[in-house]
Amino acid sequence: MDERGRGFKVRLVGAVANSILQGSLLIDEAEFTRRFPGESGYRMFLLDAPSNSVAKVSATLSRALEDAGLELTPAARRLNEFNAVQNTYLGTFQVLGGLGLLLGSAGLGVVVLRNVLERLVLLAEGASVSAREVEHVIRSEASGPPDAPPLLAAPAAGTVRPYLPAASHDRQQIEQALAQTHGNKSRAAQLLGLTLRQLNYRMKRLAMT
Repeated sequence: MDERGRGFKVRLVGAVANSILQGSLLIDEAEFTRRFPGESGYRMFLLDAPSNSVAKVSATLSRALEDAGLELTPAARRLNEFNAVQNTYLGTFQVLGGLGLLLGSAGLGVVVLRNVLERLVLLAEGASVSAREVEHVIRSEASGPPDAPPLLAAPAAGTVRPYLPAASHDRQQIEQALAQTHGNKSRAAQLLGLTLRQLNYRMKRLAMT
């Protein structure tokens, strides 16, 4: 909005990079005074001085215009300040990227560990897991798809489980499945064509511990 509170459109026609003017909006002086007639004078000056006399010119102008509040900033220092801000942002993004990579690797490790534990439960031959079974599962996880034979009465992979009512299995059937799998509830659920949650629900419903 201009000085009178009226909105106007601004068209950006270019951008400057690696310049002391970057980060500033440059507008034609005639257009600026037309939009903001109450603004007078200049707030910034660009001085061109030989490189070997910058310090001398700076000292002379600072003494002469001290009462006017003159502040001189060499172009090299201003560019270094811009680069310092840019490097700060780049360093922050690099730290965040490294943290994201670390968290992603940790998450992948948790997923692999979970798969190993699930397979240990499913492939356990008894109520406890032996060192041989642990070694077998870890090797199969590292080499690719598991080569262990499927459970005899488990449903085929990719098939849809039919709907089973809550009273589909009685206490005797569940006890037989648990006895056959040495108390392994995950394998017992597969033998019964149930999920582990469904088996737990039926055992709770039948007051089985």
